[in-house]
Amino acid sequence: MTRPNNQTTVIVAHQFETLEQQFDADLLGMWLFLVTEALLFSGAFLALAVYYHQYYDTFSAAARELHWLLAGFNSVILLTSGLAVALAEQAADQHRRRLTLWWLSATIALGVAFLGLKGYEYYMEYRAGLVPFLDQPFAFSGPDPHNAMLFYNFYFAITGLHALHMIIGLMVLLVMLVLTYRWREGARVARQVRIAGLYWAFVDIVWVLVYCSLYLLGR
Repeated sequence: MTRPNNQTTVIVAHQFETLEQQFDADLLGMWLFLVTEALLFSGAFLALAVYYHQYYDTFSAAARELHWLLAGFNSVILLTSGLAVALAEQAADQHRRRLTLWWLSATIALGVAFLGLKGYEYYMEYRAGLVPFLDQPFAFSGPDPHNAMLFYNFYFAITGLHALHMIIGLMVLLVMLVLTYRWREGARVARQVRIAGLYWAFVDIVWVLVYCSLYLLGR
């Protein structure tokens, strides 16, 4: 594991003996938080798998109504943002302030683009009458519309939960952008950017699972 360069004078919290110990504690805290988040998403994916097995034909037909090509392009955008945040971590470790700012800005821009395209996808599904929880007729023309509504409830719940985590991640990255711009303590900034990047990597991984389980299994 790469640790921040501690040649720069930094303030170590009183409960820690060294900067390395403080960094390891911060990293462990983020990992524990991500474990709880993984449990949250795993429960949703497990429930989806159970109902997918029970209503395979209906869920497959409903999944084929989703815009898998648009979502695939959006996946490329999000994975590219993951590469950008990794490069931001590398630049911060090297104490290259301007390059860190550039890659963090690129990550945020790509994240906003992903949410914008996802919002457009929601709009198309609304226009097609595939939103089961709004006051409009459910226009699914495949078999068993009642159980198809269950699939779309899963779809909007899981993708909406992922979008919420993305919004939180973007807020964290904006804070990292401000801290990098101020650049008070290079080693501290590098540590914080790395921890924020770990959260963003989790968001990327969850989306890959979302794309495979909701968009591709029906095909």
